[in-house]
Amino acid sequence: MRIRTAGLLDLARIEEMHRSSEIKLSEAAPPAARLWSMLSSTLSALLPLAQDTLMYVAEDNGKVVGFIQASGQPLALDLRLARVLQVLNLQVADEADTDEVAPALVQHLCNRALERGALRLFVRLPDRDALLPAFRLSGFRQYATEQVLFSERPSQRSDEYPLGLRTSKRGDDRKLYHLYRKVTPQGVSQLEAPTYREWKALHAGEAAGSQVVDRIEVVGWVRMQRGGDARPDTLQFMALPESPLPAELADFGISLLGDSEAPAWSSLRHYDSHMIDALRGRGFSVLLTQLLLVRELAVRVSKPVREKGLVPSFG
Repeated sequence: MRIRTAGLLDLARIEEMHRSSEIKLSEAAPPAARLWSMLSSTLSALLPLAQDTLMYVAEDNGKVVGFIQASGQPLALDLRLARVLQVLNLQVADEADTDEVAPALVQHLCNRALERGALRLFVRLPDRDALLPAFRLSGFRQYATEQVLFSERPSQRSDEYPLGLRTSKRGDDRKLYHLYRKVTPQGVSQLEAPTYREWKALHAGEAAGSQVVDRIEVVGWVRMQRGGDARPDTLQFMALPESPLPAELADFGISLLGDSEAPAWSSLRHYDSHMIDALRGRGFSVLLTQLLLVRELAVRVSKPVREKGLVPSFG
């Protein structure tokens, strides 16, 4: 078996394997869970061939038996500039040995990413995914758990909304970054967005149309995005775990849905348990759990501080 860069002639075989995986996903998961996976860069769920991505194939006796794909993070970032990559896809043909092909593809991607100057590789996997061992064997470790909550018809419990609510405005980005650092464990923030600049690149445009809870400092944030077609409405939250803020923010977020007939969903991390509990008390339930893994390819080293030379003193 050899691993090489994918070419145009491989695309038909790659799409065939991808369709096969979609059929399996459709049989195994509820419709809402399948849709979330397709929209959230969950492994093996999306194949944006038109995007600027890295793609490698495993070939055995002249036949492609697997492929792996990664993009810059955020997705639109030029790969030549990307220092952080997101694994989008890993597929192994039904007739091939997954235990042999998958780890080889993952390790090859790690090697090529390191050569390109990447610092970290991230991957999002459904809980208990069959491909998890391939990433573990290549040095990936779990750093967070993500729960997707879903409701056909969310219900408010109160009209009491947080004191200090206002529409976000220009200049709130840095305040939101400070809130992110407060609610996110240091081990997570140092991996995902160790600097304000990196956090802003990952969350560009999220402040627009959102609401913040401003009490001298920003202590809460909520954003509602309309769905459309089969896509549910989306609620995003960030809040300090100070009662009754999570409950009040959840009620306000649900009020933003208005008379929408669409279901709603929200993605929250394990350390957002206060918001998870608030939503579960308002008609939401856990749709699926995803594992967030990272492989650190290189360690950042701060520039050494130049010290002044010591001049010997006599007498």
